[in-house]
Amino acid sequence: MSDLVRFGISLDKHLSDKFDKQIKKKGYANRSEAIRDLIRNNFVQQQWEDQDEVAGAVTIIFDHHKRELQSKITDIQHDFHGIIMASQHIHLDHNNCLEIIAVKGRAKEVKRLSDLLSAIKGVKHGTLNMSTTGEGIL
Repeated sequence: MSDLVRFGISLDKHLSDKFDKQIKKKGYANRSEAIRDLIRNNFVQQQWEDQDEVAGAVTIIFDHHKRELQSKITDIQHDFHGIIMASQHIHLDHNNCLEIIAVKGRAKEVKRLSDLLSAIKGVKHGTLNMSTTGEGIL
């Protein structure tokens, strides 16, 4: 810990209590490590948005009984074939499917793909999970 910097922050008691409960639930040893992760996550988010080439995963849950839905999902994926690395289709139960789409490409294109898939009628939930190699972060 050669270049360790210490600083203080002020928080509302209610916010501090909620934070303490959250970090305990997540298994952090102390507030410092939790705050370091929050700061790192912020830098990763910013780096992801600023870079030309990014990596991540689009996850959608949808009703497989919805007419033509799977076809629409596939058509959109074909339109973005240049940024899709792989996809996995999982049957959650009789009515619901989960699709995980690994992506690598320009941030705007990845976001556009995620938005288009999430907006299709019959898609119950969609998320875009971002990651980075960490280069230049810390």
